[in-house]
Amino acid sequence: MPGRYSQFQLSTTTPRLRGGKGEPAPSPAPRVTWAMAPPRPSPSSAAAAAAAAPARGWARSAARSAVEAARTARGRRMALRGLAASGPSSRGPLDEAVEAAEERGAPAVLATGGAPEDDEEDEGRGRGLLRWDGFSAWLHCVCVVGFDLELGQAVEVIYPQHSKLTDKEKTNICYLSFPDSNSGCLGDTQFCFRFRQSSGRRVSLHCLLDHYDKDLPVYLKKDPAYFYGYVYFRQVRDKSLKRGYFQKSLVLISKLPYIHFFHTVLKQIAPEYFEKSEPYLEAACNDVDRWPAPVPGKTLHLPIMGVVMKADTHISVILPTVHEVDLFRCFCPVFLHSQMLWELVLLGEPLVVMAPSPSESSETVLALVNCISPLKYFSDFRPYFTIHDSEFKEYTTRTQAPPSVILGVTNPFFAKTLQHWPHIIRIGDLKPAGEIPKQVKVKKLKNLKTLDSKPGVYTSYKPYLNRDEEIIKQLQKGVQQKRPSEAQSVILRRYFLELTQSFIIPLERYVASLMPLQKSISPWKSPPQLRQFLPEEFMKTLEKTGPQLTSRIKGDWIGLYRHFLKSPNFDGWFKTRRKEMTQKLEALHLEVLCEEDLLLWTQKHTEVETVDLVLKLKNKLLQADREHLPVKPDTMEKLRTHIDAIILALPEDLQGILLKTGMT
Repeated sequence: MPGRYSQFQLSTTTPRLRGGKGEPAPSPAPRVTWAMAPPRPSPSSAAAAAAAAPARGWARSAARSAVEAARTARGRRMALRGLAASGPSSRGPLDEAVEAAEERGAPAVLATGGAPEDDEEDEGRGRGLLRWDGFSAWLHCVCVVGFDLELGQAVEVIYPQHSKLTDKEKTNICYLSFPDSNSGCLGDTQFCFRFRQSSGRRVSLHCLLDHYDKDLPVYLKKDPAYFYGYVYFRQVRDKSLKRGYFQKSLVLISKLPYIHFFHTVLKQIAPEYFEKSEPYLEAACNDVDRWPAPVPGKTLHLPIMGVVMKADTHISVILPTVHEVDLFRCFCPVFLHSQMLWELVLLGEPLVVMAPSPSESSETVLALVNCISPLKYFSDFRPYFTIHDSEFKEYTTRTQAPPSVILGVTNPFFAKTLQHWPHIIRIGDLKPAGEIPKQVKVKKLKNLKTLDSKPGVYTSYKPYLNRDEEIIKQLQKGVQQKRPSEAQSVILRRYFLELTQSFIIPLERYVASLMPLQKSISPWKSPPQLRQFLPEEFMKTLEKTGPQLTSRIKGDWIGLYRHFLKSPNFDGWFKTRRKEMTQKLEALHLEVLCEEDLLLWTQKHTEVETVDLVLKLKNKLLQADREHLPVKPDTMEKLRTHIDAIILALPEDLQGILLKTGMT
């Protein structure tokens, strides 16, 4: 393969932040290291094409064979069994799926351009059952959006070619992949957008990797109803074109919110793609297809085609996380009001960010969503929103109250269209690291009348909490001492983390008290239900175990909690916690069942009751597998042993029926 390989190193372990006493440890967030691998010899283009042709043909043939094998019922059963039987061992479900494919004679497929001698290099990389499964674990597809004089913005390339996008999704991608004409973005621009998936979309094969997703922090989980678009847009003068400009975007479409990670990937491949076109894109996608799945808690080596560099050059660029933006750079113009903005995001208030370019709007919206981490923002947010978006009418109507959503916009038209929204942040150009913009003021909404309104936070909102002057002084001191933006971001992120944890800990403590006592769980009854969440009962607990135990900030915490309990963020958070606790009760019920002598029980009951018990136990097994219940592997094995023993004690005719009913 021409050029040299670059390598990502992905790890989901993050050191504990050091702070005051009792400071909660943050949830683990992946860490990425970008490093150059040893150089490979670069053959001539003709030689490379000649060498790649046989391997490409072999790969296509192998892919066809694998697909045909997968179509058989036996192949499907083996693939699913391999995925379902995975435990906490180092061998993942994908490894077992590959073994299943090999057992039925379907060869594992190398990426195009690969060769048998590359097998050793690929050892340890998780692979899907078929080609493009590895790619699908990270990306849905890659799009190239260009400008057609007759059609306007149009999708020129979708890769891999079998990727499915509805017409509505393609239209959204087209319009969201280009900055508004007023932005005047010359050169290269990177930004991010988010759009709703079309209803009725078929679940893709990488849903088999969903069990990895459950172990991730909420802010790193994939978004089942939305796609993220990561854009590298280039606009340069070109007299050879009728329009006078070369305008094109390379867009990565993914369900994963790995903003920093995918922007870094684009920085590596997009400039080369604009020079070398589709063959380069195909080679880069083949590299992604060979990546292991994004497994939490593991360090992953992710090779991607990089630029040709000098032989003696060794570069190592460390990305602190895969998902976070430069928090201080985004909050810099408004850091005096950062606590008020934290409240607005926490409460799910409608927010508009008006910025001069998609880069500024998307980074600011993502920073706002991130500021309540590790609490997930459960409302909708659009880092870059245009008048062509399919939800434009829904979000700009004046016939009803503005929805709970954060919009990032650049078109001056929105200054008038969204004038009725209660909270608007208007920012100027974000300064490079080291330069501090003038602090904006909080202004009344009536002052936002003209398109050239000055930067500011336009709202009538009165914060519940008193402003923390200590963090303001700390950040201002950093500005005076020219402290690096990265260090300022660490301070601000830790401040938001402590604030969110102080707010959420009393809720966690109260919700934990809704759990029934373990002694109330009986093997012969359904699992007990959680107690109801009573707002007033919770409020009474705040007097002794409220946020004052962990936070120095004073103010109307009770009023903030009352408002929060009516917000979409509370609704989403409580539904998630209730589901987790219900699953825990189901798991505890299974453990209690396994400790019983079920065979002795059947000897005292009729055959009808025994058959009913077997069917219920089988349903329990299926439920544990389907819902990924937190059950110990030995508990599942004990339950299977109980079922087998009970069935063998029954008459032969019943044995035959029960053995055919479900899987034991």
